Amino acid sequence: MNAITKQTMDSIMSSGQRGVVMAQSPGAAYGPGMDSGTSGGLAFLAGELEKQDTRLLEPLTSLTAPRDIDMLPGGGWVSITSNVFVDYATTGSDEDSIIGSETTNIPVSQANISKDVFKVHTFSEILRAPLFDELKLQQIGKSLNQILDDGVRLNHSKMIDRNVYVGISKTGTYGLVNNPNIVATGAVNGASGFPSWINKTPVEIMNDINQLLTNTVTASGFDLSGMANRVLIDWANYSYIANTPVTIAGTQSILNYLLENNIATNQGRELEIYPCRWCTGAGVGGTQRMVAYVKAPNRVNIDLPVPLSRVMTAPNTTSASYETIFASQFSQVKYLYYTCAAYTDGI
Repeated sequence: MNAITKQTMDSIMSSGQRGVVMAQSPGAAYGPGMDSGTSGGLAFLAGELEKQDTRLLEPLTSLTAPRDIDMLPGGGWVSITSNVFVDYATTGSDEDSIIGSETTNIPVSQANISKDVFKVHTFSEILRAPLFDELKLQQIGKSLNQILDDGVRLNHSKMIDRNVYVGISKTGTYGLVNNPNIVATGAVNGASGFPSWINKTPVEIMNDINQLLTNTVTASGFDLSGMANRVLIDWANYSYIANTPVTIAGTQSILNYLLENNIATNQGRELEIYPCRWCTGAGVGGTQRMVAYVKAPNRVNIDLPVPLSRVMTAPNTTSASYETIFASQFSQVKYLYYTCAAYTDGI
């Protein structure tokens, strides 16, 4: 080793340096000893240090139909669904069926059997999974087929939800909140001169609910099983009664007051009040609608003859994909007794 090299080495060793510090341009992402030509390595490192949430965040949606109606599964592929009803009557001039010892005119009991027919909708959608896209996603531990499968099922659930509350317009069917056979009345004005709940006292709101319950039991021949036990209202009014205290002391909300003191509870029937987005603007003139009905399978329900199923799967060589047909069947909302439901608009 020559003197110059030895002198240089001694200088480096005595100073503690182990290399040459390169000039760094302002704002550069790389540090000493790394020029722009090697920045790709740092980008890779940043990717390796990324904490990725492996969950797929799906669209937010509201599905409340299973809460508000009884769904009856089974039946297979059908075109319609039906229910059989019977009415009883007697013939003869004596409607009381009271006879004497020498009476020859004895009334005869009769039964009139009828059948109501309801529409059944067939839902069908194709799931198409391109082969190469599926293979690419498998490289990162995800399945395109599963992603699309979840999308089909979500769309199916949303369709049933809409069918339950407002029906399907192109098939001429209706739901819980817009059936034209249900009697709709306007809310009466309170002491403020307005029918809306936000302008009413808790007692006036209670009167609106009790009147609606009374309408259902009266129309049902005072049969308590025909008194509504479920009330649906819009979210704005639900939030108002849930958050507003009955008194200044604030020991009880209007909602709890209503649940504890309505005439249904007084008669041994538990009343439930729930928010429902479909009630918003459902009343006459776009007003808020209150819906009351008997939540029971023998009063109102829908049929689910065929659950959502994979009917067939086949490869498509033209588009290099696998295609699966999903299908299901569900009926329109079946109000078996229109007398057991009522609407109040303008709350």
